[in-house]
Amino acid sequence: MPDPTRPDGPRIISIANQKGGVGKTTTTINLGAALAEKGLRVLIVDLDPQGNASTGLGVEADDREFTTYELLLEDIDLGDVVQVTKNENLMIIPATVDLSSADIELISNEKRSYLLHDALRQTAMDRYDLDYILIDCPPSLNLLTVNAMVASHSVLVPLQSEFFALEGLSQLMLTIREVRQTANPALRIEGIVLTMFDARNNLSALVEKDARDNLGDLVFQTLIPRNVRVSEAPSFALPVLSYDSKSRGAEAYRALATELVSNKGRVAA
Repeated sequence: MPDPTRPDGPRIISIANQKGGVGKTTTTINLGAALAEKGLRVLIVDLDPQGNASTGLGVEADDREFTTYELLLEDIDLGDVVQVTKNENLMIIPATVDLSSADIELISNEKRSYLLHDALRQTAMDRYDLDYILIDCPPSLNLLTVNAMVASHSVLVPLQSEFFALEGLSQLMLTIREVRQTANPALRIEGIVLTMFDARNNLSALVEKDARDNLGDLVFQTLIPRNVRVSEAPSFALPVLSYDSKSRGAEAYRALATELVSNKGRVAA
């Protein structure tokens, strides 16, 4: 159970977008690695049944005996679910396809929206001395994503720099507002980060202008480029910062981490 007398813990950020293929997991992994590179202690919570964040950080399927499924639905020691990665200061709670049934199992639980909130605020979390917790949400606005938002201080939204990029964003914003009104009044928009940006493509520039015209200061200044090294890194189970430290993708995620650390979170639009 969470202890209300404890001092403030790590900053908890959900990385969310119900659209798939927008760079959500890639952003979670590489932003986490960039923060860890700064000497900050980071925990990634893989809340996507596909488990791509776990794979991308080198956690093999056979090593996922205890996962976010057990964290949510069973009384399990944190030491059994938190795993170290190859990156110093970066840890992960992995996921498997078992998590796909969690929505159904959570329905009958009267605290179904607060399970992750309570799990991440138990006193046992103090032993990890964390600065940030990044939650990689599934590509849908289901009960798992609601759990993430209820548990979080803020939401970071990756937005692909392609046609129809803003389509569906209004539904995500509506979900954030609903969570603020019903369960987490302090929830904020951390920001919207444009991913897969191609400076040679007029469409990317148009998407950026459209996003900034409509969303203003909600949009991070940092742009994440379309970069082959970013795409290759997961196949080697590494963040791009480890795979090719000097690549444009690695430098962009370092810039995003710097911007994030100075960011106090925006009020939901």
